[in-house]
Amino acid sequence: MYDRFDLVYDQHNNMLNQLSDLDLRLIRVFLSVLDAGGISAAQTTLNVSQSTISSQIATLETRLGYRLCERGRAGFRLTSRGEQFSLGSRRLIENIDHFCLDARQIGRKLVGKLQLGLIGHAAMSTNARLSQAIARFRARDEAVMLSLAVLSPGQLEEEVINGRLDLGIGYFWHRLPNLEYIPLYSERQVAYCAAEHPLFTRAGNVSREAVADHDWVWRSYPLPEADGTDGAFLPARVTALADNMEAVAVLILSGRHLGFLPEHFAAPLVQQGLLTALNPQLLSYDVTLHMVTRRQSSRGEVLQAFLDDLIAAHQDISGK
Repeated sequence: MYDRFDLVYDQHNNMLNQLSDLDLRLIRVFLSVLDAGGISAAQTTLNVSQSTISSQIATLETRLGYRLCERGRAGFRLTSRGEQFSLGSRRLIENIDHFCLDARQIGRKLVGKLQLGLIGHAAMSTNARLSQAIARFRARDEAVMLSLAVLSPGQLEEEVINGRLDLGIGYFWHRLPNLEYIPLYSERQVAYCAAEHPLFTRAGNVSREAVADHDWVWRSYPLPEADGTDGAFLPARVTALADNMEAVAVLILSGRHLGFLPEHFAAPLVQQGLLTALNPQLLSYDVTLHMVTRRQSSRGEVLQAFLDDLIAAHQDISGK
């Protein structure tokens, strides 16, 4: 024999076919009652009378076609169907809340992804500039997923060319026509030797002629400022190659190779007595680090905004 809920389920099963705003309001009331532990306790939370809450729960049950809870002098208790419905209701409300959050984010000014790359072992002052640029960018009206990768100079340029990075910061030899290279700052490179090297005791005033007959480690990627032009020193005996500063340092520390390192990177090793500069006035050069991106016509608004913040961060710290 049908009870009233079965009859309504057969004849007026509106909620299970189409969810309305009323249904959502009734579901939120139902969950509030559960969280409060009963209809009487939910009065304060919902700011309505107990009879109004009871009526709303009854309307929800009528819309569904089955009883959700037992309520009366014996207290408040969910039916087995009510327990299952409560789980589905919470998932529904969570999904609605997530949708509303996503919709609000889409309406923000900047939305998308920003993929950045930089060389490793940058000076702390350099990283401070990048951190300040990120802080500036995050202060904008944005909803952007940010990723940061540390790569070799060759990899940085390749990833920007292939579109897997939006921006790279490093040394760049090539000047490809479809990319734009913007100078950011200079880094001083100095020639060093290790304590076990025969030139260690003469360091500080070593001539170019004195280092000519010794083995050198050199970068596997070219640096424009160290190509032998404009009086830059170019060693004749390069017997080892490395694609990052850490590898260069290892080879110099062997005592078998001379090599150039960024002054800031070598400083801790110099303080420990493991390395010494050969002749900072004569055997050194400055290399400019650039940020490389696609040409302005192919940039999106997210990348352009970050470029503006990065340039501003460098100007703030340098006092320009």
